[in-house]
Amino acid sequence: MKALLAALALATLAACGVETATTAATVAEAKRLEMEQAKKTLDMAKQKIEAASQQMQKSAEDAAKD
Repeated sequence: MKALLAALALATLAACGVETATTAATVAEAKRLEMEQAKKTLDMAKQKIEAASQQMQKSAEDAAKD
């Protein structure tokens, strides 16, 4: 009987550990995806800034020619 209770207690505690590990893995994956999206957003912003900078430079050059 004691062995059965000990085995049941061990199984219950092991299940809690698995749930905690699964939750941690899920959170880590969500954070990884969030960081990946943030990098994409940053890259897009850099491209837009570069395009705007080039456009301003071109406009300034065109104005200087006139």
